[in-house]
Amino acid sequence: MNIKTIGLDIAKNVFQLHGVDVNGKTVLRKQLKRDKLLEFFANLLPCLIGLEACSGAHYWARELIKLGHDARLISPQFVKPYVKGNKNDANDAEAICEAVGRPAMRFVPIKSIEQQDIQMLHRVRSGLVKERTALANRIRGLLAEYGIIVAIGLVKVRQQLPDILEDAENDLTMAARMIFADLQDQLVELDKQVTTYGEKIQAVHRASEVSQRLSDVPGIGPITATAILAALGDGKAFGSARQVAAWLGLVPRQDSSGGKPKLLGISKRGDVYLRTLLIHGGRAVVNAAAKKDDAQSRWINELVKRRNINIAAVAVANKNARIVWALLTKSVEYDLSAPTSV
Repeated sequence: MNIKTIGLDIAKNVFQLHGVDVNGKTVLRKQLKRDKLLEFFANLLPCLIGLEACSGAHYWARELIKLGHDARLISPQFVKPYVKGNKNDANDAEAICEAVGRPAMRFVPIKSIEQQDIQMLHRVRSGLVKERTALANRIRGLLAEYGIIVAIGLVKVRQQLPDILEDAENDLTMAARMIFADLQDQLVELDKQVTTYGEKIQAVHRASEVSQRLSDVPGIGPITATAILAALGDGKAFGSARQVAAWLGLVPRQDSSGGKPKLLGISKRGDVYLRTLLIHGGRAVVNAAAKKDDAQSRWINELVKRRNINIAAVAVANKNARIVWALLTKSVEYDLSAPTSV
């Protein structure tokens, strides 16, 4: 059986395969259990294998590469146009097989185990931060039911809740005080966990020479630098700096027709977490630029005058994404005096 390309639709326990030969003729339609998948590919001649970039895809891609195959990940949005008929495993595998063979197809970079470790740190910390914010909002909402108003912000909740619990003149019953005391303990515990994971990210940053080079860029700190390292690796999966900015959704959407270009707001595609970090960093740079008079600060201040602070923050984030690609692919130090148009 001479198989050139295989589309692999992965799941938790059942995997669907669709293979074609050099002429594009279907020569394989097969369903395998999880424990039989690697055994099957180990006995197969090296070929091109396409997978959707979903849960577990990076693991399977690494395992298939170890067996000598050319595994590539495709974003699900690029597979969907090739699905024929109703959605099922067989049609999905066939669509993946068709999509992976397209010469102009864009692929998702395969992450190493080290990248996934760093990314997991960020995902856990980000989840804890969201849980902490939700808990603080829950506390404020429940206190409002008793006529006690706490100002917006996590700091205000931390400051005022102990005083509220000690105030014997408010209308809180003993049962309510016990519940709010439990919620306060949960908030303190979440603070500790967020701090712990922040320290782990700092340790990764200190141990990585590449991450430290990235943090030299204004607007990029240890958290953003390690997140970039987890997402981009060495950056060589991207052909240009603009591709990185586009991949992160920091370039305008287009709605052009009839030769008339029409640019809208940023596309917001790609990694939401990393894009958010870059924009927050860009906003810090914009705020600091108001008190400076170097070339970049003058450019930022002019942009703020022409447009607004938010657009300037996105513009800085876009530029930083391009600078990061140059630093990763060329293995150079950041030079503030050098031109940054990459």
